[in-house]
This record gives sequence, C-alpha cells and structure tokens, in this order.
Amino acid sequence: MSYAGPEFESPQPRRPRRRPLTLALAVLVPGALLGWLLYEGVGGAADGGGGTVAVGKVTSTAPPTVSSTTADDRKPPLPLKGKVVVIDPGHNLTNFRHTAEINRKVDIGTNRKECDTTGTSTNSGYAEAKFTLDVAHRLRTLLERQGATVKLTQDADRPYGPCVDERARIGNRAKADAVVSIHADGAGSGQRGYHVIMPGRVHKGIADTRRIVAPSATLGKRIAADFGRATGTKPSNYVGNGTGMVTRTDLGGLNLSKVPKVFIECGNMRDSKDAALITSAAWRQKAARGISEGIVSFLRG
Repeated sequence: MSYAGPEFESPQPRRPRRRPLTLALAVLVPGALLGWLLYEGVGGAADGGGGTVAVGKVTSTAPPTVSSTTADDRKPPLPLKGKVVVIDPGHNLTNFRHTAEINRKVDIGTNRKECDTTGTSTNSGYAEAKFTLDVAHRLRTLLERQGATVKLTQDADRPYGPCVDERARIGNRAKADAVVSIHADGAGSGQRGYHVIMPGRVHKGIADTRRIVAPSATLGKRIAADFGRATGTKPSNYVGNGTGMVTRTDLGGLNLSKVPKVFIECGNMRDSKDAALITSAAWRQKAARGISEGIVSFLRG
C-alpha cells in the first residue's frame, strides 16, 4: 500500500502589488495634464493670442519685438528729396541744319518770335549749344546727388529745338520747383562777365508771369551770388549796371513759364578772356556748382 502523504493544495498565482503603481500614476497624470495645459496656452499665444497666458501660477510671456536700425535708416534725408528741377540747355547743336523749322514763329504772349536760334560760339568755334549741354550734365549730377528729380528740355536727343514755347511747357508740365535755362552770350570783345535774366511782369495773350515774378527774382539772386563766388568771375560789365541781374519781357521761355524760372548767361563767348574760361572743363564744373548752390539755396530757403 502506498503512502500518499498529507494532501497539498495547488499553489495560487501571486496578486500584484498595486500600491507603487497607483502612486506613480498619481504623480504622472497631473504632470502630464499640466504640461498639456502649458503647451496649449503657449501654442494659443503663438497662433495669434499674443501677450501672457496664465495657467495656475505658471506664466508664459511672449518675448518683446526687437527693432533693428540699418545704416540707411541713420542717413540724414537728402536736402532736395521731393523737389523737381528742370534744366534747359540753350539751343541745339544741330539747329543749323533745320533753319526752316527754327525760323518758324511761335506765340510768346507779347508777340511772335522765332522757334529757336543756332546760338553763338567762341572765335575758335566752340559752340554755345555744346557748352550749355556740358554744363547741364554737370549740373544734373550735382542736383541728383542731393535727391532732386532732374529733367532736361533736350539732351541732344532731337534734330532741333525744342522751340521756346515748348521749353516753357516742359517745365510747366513737370510742375518744376525751379527751372534754369543755361546760355552764354555773344557780345563784343571786352564785354565780360555773367548775368542772370529774370521774367518781368507780363499779362498778355497766353502769357501771365504775375505769380512767378517774385520767386523767380529770388531764384535769380541766389544763383547770381553763388555763381560769382564759385567761378571767381564778376557780374557783367555791359548789362545790369554791375549787379548781374536783368529783367526782360521779350523771352518766350520766361513769358510762358508758370513756375519759377531764370536764364543765366555764364559769360561772353566772343571775349577772349571769357572764352578761355568757357572752354575749360574745370571752369565749367565751377559754373555748374555755382548754379547748383543757387538752386539749393532757393529751394531750401
């Protein structure tokens, strides 16, 4: 007979201990919830809510915007920014090839006058039209450096002209703040110096200078003073009574202008001493600088 021994029950699986797990969950769940809330709050601010988002006692503040200043922002404004200047280089190098066209009469208000002329020249053949265009280019560069918008009535880009009435209209259409017509005279030998021609009071036909006489006189005085100082030359010894200032009512370019405008005769091409200056590139640069300084003074004054 066999002996089975005392009866034993089958062993039961051990029940897991729940206490540590419960404690971990109690710590992790609130932490995750707090992280989610922070994420949502910050995300909302980034999506356009802006400002500060508060969750409980935790606050998230958007960083302030930092402005940057470039070197260009620190530059002072250009003195002639927003100003329009029209330069009228007298005559045209190829006018002599179009005598019929330039001899055509145009209305200047007080009477009818030739469309344009060929201009004068030095005894050696240096043409006034070449001189005026060269000074105009130099003057344009100086004015543009100071921020001005500069327009030329002609730039050797047309066969002749423009006629004197059209020259005036170009300045009017541009609504120029100042217009300067550049010339050199053709008087007799021994007659030297520069002079500035200003519009007189005209109210006849299509001409009406009443509104521009005063500002044109101011423009003329500024240019005359600065031109003499820059070039080292003296006012005309044959017109203007030594002032370098002349008023005329027979020039279509002035009579038909609606904006401040003057002519400048930079010297006498028929005088050998003045001609030596006019044919010098260095002196032409001084002439351009003098006219420029007068314009700047007028526009800023």
